[in-house]
Amino acid sequence: MRDHGDPGDAPSVPPPLAPVLNATRPSAAEEARTIAASTNAGTLATLTADGDPWASFVTYGLLDGAPVLCVSNMAEHGRNLAADQRASIAIVAPEAPDDPLASGRVTLAGAVVRPTGDALDGARAAHLAAVPAAKYYIDYSDFTLWVLQVQRVRWVGGYGRMDSTSGADYLAAAPDPVAPHSAGAVQHLNADHADALVAMAQTLGGFPDASAATCTGADRYGLDLRVTTPRGIAYTRAGYLAPINGIDELRSAAVELTRRARQG
Repeated sequence: MRDHGDPGDAPSVPPPLAPVLNATRPSAAEEARTIAASTNAGTLATLTADGDPWASFVTYGLLDGAPVLCVSNMAEHGRNLAADQRASIAIVAPEAPDDPLASGRVTLAGAVVRPTGDALDGARAAHLAAVPAAKYYIDYSDFTLWVLQVQRVRWVGGYGRMDSTSGADYLAAAPDPVAPHSAGAVQHLNADHADALVAMAQTLGGFPDASAATCTGADRYGLDLRVTTPRGIAYTRAGYLAPINGIDELRSAAVELTRRARQG
């Protein structure tokens, strides 16, 4: 089925002229976990007694990746969940580009359950860790903790980047340890190492005709590059030799990419 993620709908970009040596990037499940962990608010979709969709703003915490909601029983979405546990939550990444549709976002869909026993304690702690202000109402009798058991995931990384994954793969993935903290490093690469980025695009990224390159993002697997060529603007990837485990490893990984690129 066609949707707006069909490659035929994306702007035409020039293809690489040589192999991209390592195009590994986070999976849809990893991207979704990263976005879910980057904020504590989203739009909850529930079903009314008449079967109509109902969207409402909520806060959440994460319990091993599963959203934990603290919902007033008097709110419409609280009454909806009590009657029909099917729900989804849409979460938008905190960064705000000029075009909102260029933002990363994820929809997590499934059914909510009311935790009990040790699971209730864990859910309560997870929600409070993400939403400290909930301490003022979380234990009131007219509020209920719900855990969304994720069954289906849709991740969108902006125009032309999107994928679906299962709830099981989402829960098994981990948030990226680099991307949420990389803004300063990306800015530094663009300001002080433009020549190195061009070398990466030419030698590692498959664009030997690149005349300029800008780093648009960094994650545990590599750097995203926006490339200027005589054929137009293109996008490519410069992957590290091995995944890194934190922002403190990004500098050495970028130095290694530069060395490899300049060696040809």
